Amino acid sequence: MAKIFEGESKGKEPLSPEKGVEKALFRDRALFFNRELSWLAFNSRVLDEALREETPLLERVKFLSIFFANLDEFFMIRVSGLHRQVEMGALVLPPDGMTPVRQLALLRQRLVPLLDRAYGCWREVLLPGLAGRKVRLLEYADVDEGARRLLEGYFRREIFPILTPQAVDPGRPFPLISNLSVNLLVVLDDSAVGKRYVRLKIPRVISRLLPIPFGRGEASPALAERGRARGDFVWLEDIVAANLQSLFPGHRIEGAYPFRVTRNADMELQEDEGSDLLTAVQVGLEQRRFGPSVRLEVTPAMPEAELQFLLSRLELTPFQIYRAPDHLDLASLSRLARLERPDLKDEPFLPLPARSLCGDDPFGAVAEGDILLYHPYDSFVPVVDLIRRAAKDPDVLAIKMTLYRVGPGSPLVEALMEARTMGKQVTALVELKARFDEEHNISWARALEQAGVHVVYGLVGLKTHAKMCLIIRREEEGLRSYVHLGTGNYNHVTTTLYSDFALLSVREELAADVADLFNALTGYSRKKEYRRLLVAPGNMREALVSRIAREAEQHRLQGGGRIVMKMNQLVDRACIEALYEASRAGVPIDLQVRGICCLRPGLAGVSETIRVTSLVGRFLEHARLYYFRNGGDEELFMGSADLMPRNLDRRVEILFPVESPSVRKAIMETVMAAHLDDTKGLSRLLPDGSYERILPSPGEAPFDSQSWMIAHRGAWRQNEGGER
Repeated sequence: MAKIFEGESKGKEPLSPEKGVEKALFRDRALFFNRELSWLAFNSRVLDEALREETPLLERVKFLSIFFANLDEFFMIRVSGLHRQVEMGALVLPPDGMTPVRQLALLRQRLVPLLDRAYGCWREVLLPGLAGRKVRLLEYADVDEGARRLLEGYFRREIFPILTPQAVDPGRPFPLISNLSVNLLVVLDDSAVGKRYVRLKIPRVISRLLPIPFGRGEASPALAERGRARGDFVWLEDIVAANLQSLFPGHRIEGAYPFRVTRNADMELQEDEGSDLLTAVQVGLEQRRFGPSVRLEVTPAMPEAELQFLLSRLELTPFQIYRAPDHLDLASLSRLARLERPDLKDEPFLPLPARSLCGDDPFGAVAEGDILLYHPYDSFVPVVDLIRRAAKDPDVLAIKMTLYRVGPGSPLVEALMEARTMGKQVTALVELKARFDEEHNISWARALEQAGVHVVYGLVGLKTHAKMCLIIRREEEGLRSYVHLGTGNYNHVTTTLYSDFALLSVREELAADVADLFNALTGYSRKKEYRRLLVAPGNMREALVSRIAREAEQHRLQGGGRIVMKMNQLVDRACIEALYEASRAGVPIDLQVRGICCLRPGLAGVSETIRVTSLVGRFLEHARLYYFRNGGDEELFMGSADLMPRNLDRRVEILFPVESPSVRKAIMETVMAAHLDDTKGLSRLLPDGSYERILPSPGEAPFDSQSWMIAHRGAWRQNEGGER
């Protein structure tokens, strides 16, 4: 068990300039890692999971697809932002002092070998491994003649009708290439005028991976969509390329070369008092498809002349070309990862419902004391059932909820609409600007409005990222408010894939804070100070920095200081400098940061007591947790906020206190201790910015904290986990 409650040594006096680093030197650029390079290191750790030999094959395919999907979003948002800074002239540099041009150069320098490693993982490791387990992705030339005839028939019936060749000539200019679409640049030899170019988009309405039929009765590639794990597959674009002649009768086809364009997808909404936010988001969604190009992906087969043709039309430079060995968009391998092959996947498990919420009176159970849930080990179903019960309960008067990424088919949204039909007062804050979920959220917002729900789209200039639900119920003693507060979204799918905490409580001050915050979101309240919640934008950064400083001061005076934090990203400069000060005072600090970390640990006189780890495993570590020993009067906050300027300044976020001593003890002494003790998926950040795997001691088996949580789900809540 990790000794997370160590730190009983006496504190240190502040370092003098002669002995260490002055506070002014915290502005030294060398004390901060670059955000973008740190993200790239995180995605490299995702790729590491695809290379783990002990992980089941289709799980490794899943991690590889996540690596490429992450990279797509990184180019659409972060890399495009750097290009925009270059064009406009960046006036403010990040804490590391790196210019946008320098960042772009270093990103490419580190990304090219990382991509080589990823493509090598697919071609040299996973592809042969899958073939050995009777799952093959074949080149079209390797498909036997009988199966090829069936695929050609399918092409004529199902693919040919929806293809649209787009010629490029003086009367038909080069078309707009939609973001992330896979295309073929077809080169024709026209005897009358010579070389002609045609763009052919590979349709997205058909699976990229089509099953090769086994007989005349099995020619439909719909088999893949039904998830059958049968035999061999072929890429859709290979089938199209092999049947191009039917699209261009009378022409000789010189070649067909795949390419893919990534565009700036960071929407710039015009949010002012005269505009409608829903309309603005809809317009932004359309603009996203055709934003400025930032990356061109091709294969080595593309000749130089055709490459230059694309660069000129897309207004790109050779610096922005990335080459794949053969097939583009390996994020599409996520479809392969969904095959029904249990022998090639992690052993499934069933989340357990919290016993206290399974009775006839879940409201009574919450009223008896705070209930903490830890998804996916604890089932999300009781939360859905609680909202459904509230919708039908005649004593429930009102329900208020924030919705950030609810996803399609949400049972919670359906419960809110049912509550409205039952006469409840229902308010839903639907954050339309949740990136890449805008279309789903627009759809839900309209459906909720049609059901009579009071829908709020959010605040101008801010995203509402807080996860909270408030249920007001009439009881014998009067009105009582029930709150559900979480670190993750109200999404019934991601609660099975992400690890997140949630708290159910009837504490009066906590409920009053949630009610006040909802009033601020739906009305014109300017409330900034809350009783129990830490709220951003507002007092969150100040409250956290002051608690870090308090821990440092107490440790200097009497020792025993301790700070433990778990988050997705650590970027905010003020928080990092406060942590440096606490480390200089000798406070033992554990930071578990899954993704970006701009703090440099292990520097003598600055951060030598800070340990930074990152946990990547079967489930996405998504929880945020902030613990301060506070001289024995412990404080623990959880919530939606990472320590980033965007979260603290440009989002509505909450951190809520865990006030039950038994719940707090279970989290820190069991859950966090297990995650800090991991020797399977845990990596440690070194002072030079690299990460090293934390391995078990010689002769010991690796300890997988997520697997341990599965085996002990439910037991940790009573701190009954026992020895591991």
